[in-house]
Amino acid sequence: MMVLPFVGFAGSAVAILSGRRGIALGLWLVSLVGTLALFAAHATSTLHLDF
Repeated sequence: MMVLPFVGFAGSAVAILSGRRGIALGLWLVSLVGTLALFAAHATSTLHLDF
């Protein structure tokens, strides 16, 4: 699941190199939102540690 934003960023880079600016911006924004959503899910979860 964590790989999806990075695939989006890579797709954005490919779109930039092929000259498709709109697609590149769209992929970059979707990947950014996905990264922030995954961060929020990971940062707010608690660790249940028993020592």
